[in-house]
Amino acid sequence: MAGRSPSRVTLVDVARAAGVTKGTVSKVLNDRSDVAADTRARVLAAVEQLGYRPPRSQWEAPRTRTLAVVFEALDSPYLTNVLQGILAAATAADTNLLVRLPPDRSVRATRAAARGWVAEQQQAGVVGIIGLTLGEPAAVLQAAKDVGMPFVMVDPVDIHDPTVVTIGSTNWAGGRTATEHLLGLGHRRIGWIGGPEASAAARERFHGYTAALDSAGLRLDRTIVRGGLFSVETGVTFGQELLRLPDPPTAVVCGDDEIAVGLLAAAHELAVPVPERLSVVGFDDTPQALWTTPALTSVHQPLTGMGRMAVETVLAMADGGQPASRQVQLVTTLTVRDSTAPAP
Repeated sequence: MAGRSPSRVTLVDVARAAGVTKGTVSKVLNDRSDVAADTRARVLAAVEQLGYRPPRSQWEAPRTRTLAVVFEALDSPYLTNVLQGILAAATAADTNLLVRLPPDRSVRATRAAARGWVAEQQQAGVVGIIGLTLGEPAAVLQAAKDVGMPFVMVDPVDIHDPTVVTIGSTNWAGGRTATEHLLGLGHRRIGWIGGPEASAAARERFHGYTAALDSAGLRLDRTIVRGGLFSVETGVTFGQELLRLPDPPTAVVCGDDEIAVGLLAAAHELAVPVPERLSVVGFDDTPQALWTTPALTSVHQPLTGMGRMAVETVLAMADGGQPASRQVQLVTTLTVRDSTAPAP
């Protein structure tokens, strides 16, 4: 090749140097996936060594795709675990990941603000958006739909559009399984401290709880049912209320692990031993379930799996595909630890 101008180097020259066919070189330059990694490396090394530069109309260097993940605040082990799955899947797919805050709630519902925010993502090269438990998202979702931007919601909140693609878990089954576990231990006065009504996951978990009670022939007692934010403070506040009742529950199903942690703190403050006098079940099975005293029985959600599924789904949509179902649910299971015991 000595003396040959880089502009005269051909696909045949690259193929000969790499020891492959001309068709294989073409596949590599067009970023086809059906080429072995070592073969791809040899071809790209030959391209670099020979200085091959195909016409722009023939080939453009493959560009790494970019996704945006948007959430209100990274303030819980739940979000950290879902985000870990998103990051792992994006890395595996050679996809850049931008972390975004949504428009402020005071302007989020306005179409202009939503359109502006989506336009900013487009300008940054984003090909798809993943929302994590994002409240009041309707205007942003519509703005994304208007420009053909794929948008996937994980554990949706305030979603009324059935066409929105969502990723979650079998929340109803998880709520029922948690309650059936306590029923099997002989508990009959089982309380509930759940998440916000706007959360589809919180509603489904509560409905699973009530279904288990109904199957056991027990009437729902609203005096031992509470609901608030998914937070430790919710568990503390409502835990104190329930445990100070004249006839307190002997067990409580909590809408998530943070609420359960707050309930355990309330029980400790009021000198109510767990699990001797009070059994507690959480939901999510985050790492903090192992750090509590006693270790927390919790419904396991595949949180990192939900994150991975969100990335795979939004990338497939960006490539023009559509998910087989717009409401994807991953299976929940119950992890039994030391916070539950037979009814006193």
